[in-house]
Amino acid sequence: MTASSTEGIKTVLHPVSDLGTAKAVYTALLGVPPQADEPYYVGFEAAGQHIGPLPGGGPEGMTSPVAYWHVPDLEAKLAEVTAAGAAVKEPARHVGGGRQVATVTDPDGNVLGLLQVP
Repeated sequence: MTASSTEGIKTVLHPVSDLGTAKAVYTALLGVPPQADEPYYVGFEAAGQHIGPLPGGGPEGMTSPVAYWHVPDLEAKLAEVTAAGAAVKEPARHVGGGRQVATVTDPDGNVLGLLQVP
C-alpha cells in the first residue's frame, strides 16, 4: 500500500432531471445558496462537503449519486485500487480549476469517485 491515503469523502454529485427544482431543494436542505451556479452545474459548500446536482447526470451520464474520495495523488490511488481489483470506469481527466477526477467500480459494480484538488 502506498502513502496516498484519502482525505475522506468531501464531494457527492447527484444526477438531476430538473436543475431549477433541484437547486431549490438543495438550498432548502443545506441552508446555503449555491457557490457555483451554472446551467451545467450547481455546487454547494456545506459542513466541509461539496454537494453538486448535475443536470442529466453530467457528461458521464451518471444515473445515481457518486461519492468522491479526495486523494492527494489521483494516479497513485488509481494504480492502487485497480491493483486491488477495482476497474476503471472513467479515466482521470481535468474538470477545471486544477481538479482531476476519475471513477472506478468495485468488484460488485459500485461506482467510487476519486478527486484530486490542487
